[in-house]
Amino acid sequence: MNDHAGAGADERRETSAPAIAGIDIGGTKISAVLTDADGSVLARGVVPAPAREGGPAMADAAAALVRRLCAEHGVRLAGAGVGAAGVIDQERGVVVAASATFANWSGFPLAAELSARLDVPVWVENDVNAFLLGELRWGAARGESDVLGIMLGTGVGGAIALGGALHHGVHGAAGEIGHTPGFSDLMCTCGQVGHLETLASGTSIAKRYEAATGITAGAPEIAERARAGQDEARQVFADAARATALAASTTASLLDLGMVVVGGGVHGAWDLLEPGILDTLRTDAPVSGFPLRVVQAEISADAVALGAAALAAARVADPAAAPTSLITV
Repeated sequence: MNDHAGAGADERRETSAPAIAGIDIGGTKISAVLTDADGSVLARGVVPAPAREGGPAMADAAAALVRRLCAEHGVRLAGAGVGAAGVIDQERGVVVAASATFANWSGFPLAAELSARLDVPVWVENDVNAFLLGELRWGAARGESDVLGIMLGTGVGGAIALGGALHHGVHGAAGEIGHTPGFSDLMCTCGQVGHLETLASGTSIAKRYEAATGITAGAPEIAERARAGQDEARQVFADAARATALAASTTASLLDLGMVVVGGGVHGAWDLLEPGILDTLRTDAPVSGFPLRVVQAEISADAVALGAAALAAARVADPAAAPTSLITV
């Protein structure tokens, strides 16, 4: 697959060749791309995510977006891949667990519901796994084999590649770094206390800034205030950076990883995060003694959708293949 940047993404094309849809379902928005057989982006679009309205509403919104893109660009669909928030049973395409951001999401049979709406086969992967797959194929982790992916967004997600392939773990939850404990005394969205997400997510940055200043603002606005030198704004990003670096260093020590790729909405404030991450790694480096490279994602905006499309394209080409064999890079 190629052309991850989506050259010609806005062009209207008429083609008889079937397209593959890659769908990114998050807490605030649903985005989708249509790709051809070579992975070139034919179209992309985004709609708000009705996360508080439940699984059927999310499936309706995702399917409507894909159908609209197909109609506007004159393509028919062969299959779809989804990168979805939460712990995913990849074999059944079911959301096993999710944070409180999503209403009635846990247990939702996403693959079956989307397949019924789109009338094509659908395969579902965790959104951060799909993000890492996209970065491994076309982004900052090209050529790497052992990588931790971290997405700093509404929440904090993680994914792990070992030996060039995504590692799911026994329950499909490998890499869930956002819900590792010991970072604070704050309540996490999952109902437990002190997880990385309480310091490093966009939601937590906004909450901690409001607690310090009494001002309600989103992470992008807080980032601008930090760049302008406001101490409270700078501190919430410094705390996020240190926590992210400590979690990355711990994971790298356990698995002997060589690279961490950071994406998600909050990574737009990379200029504020990177100094704190590098400072922390100087004092809290992985036990191997080898330097851990922590880099900004290259295709973060499309990485989840493109990774999901790559997975679906492989399944369309070989429906009998095991899922784990399809995500080797």
